[in-house]
Amino acid sequence: MHLSVAPLDLPLRHRFTIARHSVAVQQNVLVRLSWKGLVGLGEAAPMSFYGQSQRGCMRALERMGKRLVDRDPFEIDAIIADLAARFPREPSAIAAIDIALHDLIGKKLKLPLWRYWGLDGSRTPQTSFTIGIDTIEKVADKVREAEKYPVLKIKVGVAHDLEIMREVRRLAPKKRLRVDANCGWTVRDAIAKAKVLEKLGVEFIEQPLPPGRNADLKRIKDRIGIPLMADESSLTPSDLPALVGCVDAINIKLVKCGGLREALKMVHVARACGFKIMVGCMIESSVLITAAAQLAPLIDYADLDGNLLIARDPFVGVRVDADARLLLPKGPGLGVRER
Repeated sequence: MHLSVAPLDLPLRHRFTIARHSVAVQQNVLVRLSWKGLVGLGEAAPMSFYGQSQRGCMRALERMGKRLVDRDPFEIDAIIADLAARFPREPSAIAAIDIALHDLIGKKLKLPLWRYWGLDGSRTPQTSFTIGIDTIEKVADKVREAEKYPVLKIKVGVAHDLEIMREVRRLAPKKRLRVDANCGWTVRDAIAKAKVLEKLGVEFIEQPLPPGRNADLKRIKDRIGIPLMADESSLTPSDLPALVGCVDAINIKLVKCGGLREALKMVHVARACGFKIMVGCMIESSVLITAAAQLAPLIDYADLDGNLLIARDPFVGVRVDADARLLLPKGPGLGVRER
């Protein structure tokens, strides 16, 4: 196999702000993996929170590519295990290769991934649409722009969180609302704010605290009436058993766990632990979003809107219907094509 790597800069429709950073252009990486006349697509979304960058990701991928020469994509378990052992700090880059390998396998077999896995492609949840942190006036404008989406995920982690949420609920009295603090709260914040958010009908709270504080997550969970979801605390399958009793649900992201292979393991471990499951995303093109959407028939919640936040998506893949339900492509592999 031959791997080619290119920067994938994705300008956003609006500057996107969460509790720990703000971005106007997302700097991802596109990979193309060639084998026997077929090309598999993959995408990495490097995360500064974990010390990753576009340039560093590209360098890692170029080194990884040398290990793919003369390999067969159907050796995917051995390939991903080798890369994970040699590049333990580059799960986003590994995810890009994992996705490209799955795309190649599906194209070779002439099957969509979801069908290759034996899933019912029609059993997909609605995706939420994310509203980033902003002034109350700008948040209100974004909520109005998102009128067609019945589920909103609101980023919080600032002093005026509750003012934002009250305004969102006023503007969207019938929509399902979810809240993501992105590690931006204290235990006291979480407990106090949850009482208000419960009255506002918020469906769940995602990752109120920084990772590594499972005992504090349990303290919060035991004192609030809203389900609690882990994200930064649930990166890989091995993280999940320690979260039992601390949260109600987990968020799986391909770029954090290392791709589809590990994500499938997380689904099974999460079910064994009794968790509900969401598959989420960073700001991504339809390559990564469509890869994650292949898991949609297995999950309870979807937050796969990263491609909806960018000004122009260079690819076409998974779509949403009038009710924001995910519509999986029927083409082989990922089912993604370039515009």
